[in-house]
Amino acid sequence: MRAITRHMNEDHAADTLLICRALGGVPAATAARMTGLDATGGDFAATVAGTEVPVRIPWSAPLTERAQVRREVVRMYQEARARLGAPAEEDGAAGGGH
Repeated sequence: MRAITRHMNEDHAADTLLICRALGGVPAATAARMTGLDATGGDFAATVAGTEVPVRIPWSAPLTERAQVRREVVRMYQEARARLGAPAEEDGAAGGGH
């Protein structure tokens, strides 16, 4: 779990923010980081008006294998971009890079 959260926070901070804004109910967030995850969802901390608030975003279905996490985060990223009216990117970021 630590490797996943570290990877998201170090390599995909902008994507994490996008996901929290679009799917986490914090459209005014100015920063976000992943703080944890389990079989049913991801936990984030989003900065809204200078205060960090907890955000829980459920997966589309319970995850049973670590490999499913990446696919689910990519799905969330693509859904977030679609909700915000931006087309999904094919490379880099959570949208299709590593």
